[in-house]
Amino acid sequence: MGAFHAYDIRGIYNVDFDKTTAYKVGYFIPGLLGAGKVLVGRDCRVSSPEIHEALVSGLTDAGADVCDLGLSTTPMVYFGTARYGFKASVQITASHNPAVYNGMKVSMENALPVGLDNGLGQIKAWIDEGRPCEPVPEKGTVSKMDIRKEYLEFLMGYKEEYSGLKIAFDLSNGMATLFAKDIFGDAPSYIFDTMDGNFPNHEPNPLIPANVEALKSLVRKTGADIGVIYDGDADRVMFVDEKGNFISPDLMIAVLGHYFLEGRGERGIVLQDIRSSKAVGEYLEPMGAEMATWKVGRAFAARKLREIDGVFGGELAGHYYFRDFFYSDSGLLASILILDVVAAMKRKGIPVSGLISRIAKYRNSGEINFKVGDKKGAMDAVRDYFMNMEKPTAMMDFDGYRVEFSDWWFNIRPSNTEPYLRFICEAVSDGLLAEKVSAVRNLLSEKFGAVQEV
Repeated sequence: MGAFHAYDIRGIYNVDFDKTTAYKVGYFIPGLLGAGKVLVGRDCRVSSPEIHEALVSGLTDAGADVCDLGLSTTPMVYFGTARYGFKASVQITASHNPAVYNGMKVSMENALPVGLDNGLGQIKAWIDEGRPCEPVPEKGTVSKMDIRKEYLEFLMGYKEEYSGLKIAFDLSNGMATLFAKDIFGDAPSYIFDTMDGNFPNHEPNPLIPANVEALKSLVRKTGADIGVIYDGDADRVMFVDEKGNFISPDLMIAVLGHYFLEGRGERGIVLQDIRSSKAVGEYLEPMGAEMATWKVGRAFAARKLREIDGVFGGELAGHYYFRDFFYSDSGLLASILILDVVAAMKRKGIPVSGLISRIAKYRNSGEINFKVGDKKGAMDAVRDYFMNMEKPTAMMDFDGYRVEFSDWWFNIRPSNTEPYLRFICEAVSDGLLAEKVSAVRNLLSEKFGAVQEV
C-alpha cells in the first residue's frame, strides 16, 4: 500500500495501487466522511477512466450517490465541494508526476483536505486488514454535474486589465487547457496547449528545470513580459520573468501582497511554508501582513489557513491558497492575481525582474535532495552540528527543522511523498551559502552515506 501518503493517494498505477484499491477507497469514503453524496472529477491521464470506473463502483456499492464532473482541474473539484455543500469529493490525479503515475486527492466538507492523519490512514488500515466491502441493497446513483460555467465566472471576477501585457503560457498538456484560453484569450503565446495524458512534451512538473526550458525559450522569442507554467492538474503555477529566468515560487507570495494588502487594503495573516525565504516576510510585513509559518503540503496548509483565517498563503512548490477560494489552492486563480499585479507594475514601468529584485535579498540553494536511510538521525545531526557552532535566532521543529541564524538559515525535512531528505539553505552571500551547503553535504555523506540526487 505504498500509494498512501501524507497528502493524498498516489503512485505508479498497477504497481503501487490498482483498480481494486480504487474500488475500496470509494467504498470506504462515504462511511468515513458521513457522505451520502460524493463529487468526483478526473484528470486526463490514460489510466484515469479505469480508476474512475472502479472508484465510482465502490462509492455506489456503499450507497452513496455520485455527482460526476468528468474532466476537471483539481481546484474545480475544491470549488464544487465547498460551493455546493458536498461532504466528500475525490479528484483522480497524480498532479505533477509522470504519466505512469495516478492517484486520488480526497476532500471533506468545505473542501478541507483529507490526509493520512485525518482519514487516509484509516482507509489504508481497513484495506490492509481486509475489511469487507459488501454492496448495500440500495446502490447509489451516478449523475453528471457541470459546474464549468460557474467556476469560470468565479475566476473571471478576479481578472483585471491586461491590455499591453505580453504573456507566454505553457499548459503542460494538462488540465489548465480546460480554462486558460477562455480566461486569457488568444492574444498570449501558448505551447503544449492540447490535453494529452501521456504528457508528450515534458513531465507536468514545473519544479524540474528541464521542464521549463521550452517556456523560457518562448518568453525570449516572443518578447513576453512574463511566462506562466502550470502543473498537470492545475493546482500549481510557476513563473518566468521577461529575461527567461525562473522565479522561485515562494517569492510570488510576496507579489500577491500587492493585490490583497496594497490593492484591496486587507490586513491579516499571510501563511508561508517552512522553506520560504526570509525575504517574503520582510517584504510583506510593511504592507500590514502578519506572517505565519507552517508545514509543507495542502493537507496541512489549507487547514492551517482556515484555522487562522489567513488572507492568503503559498508554498515553495507553487501552491497558493486564498481565503476567497475556500482557503484552498488554485493555479489558475493565482496566475490571474499575479498577472493583475504584473500588468499594474508594467504600467508603472517596472518589469517582472525589477519587481522580483526588490523582493529577493538573499542567496538561496533551492531544495537539495539526499537519499539516506536514517532520516531522523541525519536531521538531528545537521541540527546539532550547526547549533553547537553558533547560537540560533529562531528554531522551528514541526516539519523537520528550520534553524535561523543572524545571516543564514536552513530547513531539513523528510519528504512526505518520496524517499528523500530535503535540505534548503539561504544566506546573505554566495560564499556563506556555499560554505554551509558543503558542510551539510560532507556531514551527510561521511556519517550517513547519503547520496545527493542530481
